[in-house]
Amino acid sequence: MHRLFGVTLLLPLTALAAEPAAQAATPMASSGIAGQLVQLLLGLLLVIGLIFLLAWLMRRVQQLGPRGSQQVINIVASQALGPRDRLVLVQVGGEQILLGLTPGRIAPLHVLKEPVHLPDGEPASTEFAQRLMGLLAKDQLGKDQSGKDQKDKS
Repeated sequence: MHRLFGVTLLLPLTALAAEPAAQAATPMASSGIAGQLVQLLLGLLLVIGLIFLLAWLMRRVQQLGPRGSQQVINIVASQALGPRDRLVLVQVGGEQILLGLTPGRIAPLHVLKEPVHLPDGEPASTEFAQRLMGLLAKDQLGKDQSGKDQKDKS
């Protein structure tokens, strides 16, 4: 593998070695700045295209793994304890394990004897959304009232 990589790196040098000595001795300005600019842009486009090709290929390779409910390991629930700490309930086969996640460690906390079943389609708590909408409505009313007060003063 390393030999193949080394040979690949040396290929451009062989092209330079095959160039006649007389042509190599002429200054680069004779080929024209436009030609150099076109060569530079083509090389740049080739590198950018190669990056996009490799990114697409990586996405395709990652999608070849198991999908959806066919996965052996599923995250059942997750609860943040702090900015970087959380509890995660993981289903592995027929067993559920409660894990503690910290930036430097993943620790199994408990293996549940009876699996926790979450009802499907249960909506998430809307308490935060309701409070946010209420505060935004109050803020909007405050702005409307202050705008009316300024119009009345003028």
